[in-house]
Amino acid sequence: MSCDGEIDLDSTEKRQTLWIVLWLNIALAAGFFIVGYFADSNALLANGLDNSSDALVYLLSLFALTRSRVWKRNAARLSGGLLLLFAIGVIADAIRRFIEGSEPGGMEMMAMATVAAVVNLVCLRLLQKLQQKDVNLRAATTFSFNDFVANGGIILAGIIVMLTGANWPDLLVGVAVAGIAVYGGIDILRDAHMDKHDQQGTKHG
Repeated sequence: MSCDGEIDLDSTEKRQTLWIVLWLNIALAAGFFIVGYFADSNALLANGLDNSSDALVYLLSLFALTRSRVWKRNAARLSGGLLLLFAIGVIADAIRRFIEGSEPGGMEMMAMATVAAVVNLVCLRLLQKLQQKDVNLRAATTFSFNDFVANGGIILAGIIVMLTGANWPDLLVGVAVAGIAVYGGIDILRDAHMDKHDQQGTKHG
């Protein structure tokens, strides 16, 4: 039973799922950082930061499972705030690369994004199978969906980089990933806000 009196019959399944997606995202973040560094790719580094923030969110979700609804909302708010902060950092790095120049590796971008897309799809399916998702688990699902979409953009950018030798597709996708993060962060904050009103309606209804 949770701290707010709600019985969560499948908390064990949720915990196991979150541990799986947590470690998968840690592995992806490491892969993105390593390949992104050697490939001189803003898009890959952006996704590395994204997966790092995702891993932290999944960790917060694990702690939130057996805690009160208010605690879960606060964890979700922190998750949304981290996404917005991450987006600012990615955009700043894209501006720096635009000014200083960069030579991203298209083949490396495509290879890493393809692997990541498969892993993100696995994470998304695992999270979608969970029943009675609270605000924090809905945030985790949002992250996995955003990651899957972003990897498709990296693959397309990698193709254009290989054909043209230009760096703008890499920077464009990096900024787009940041844009997805902004949308996801705002959506999570809005969901947490609505959850508060739902709970108040339940208590006073």
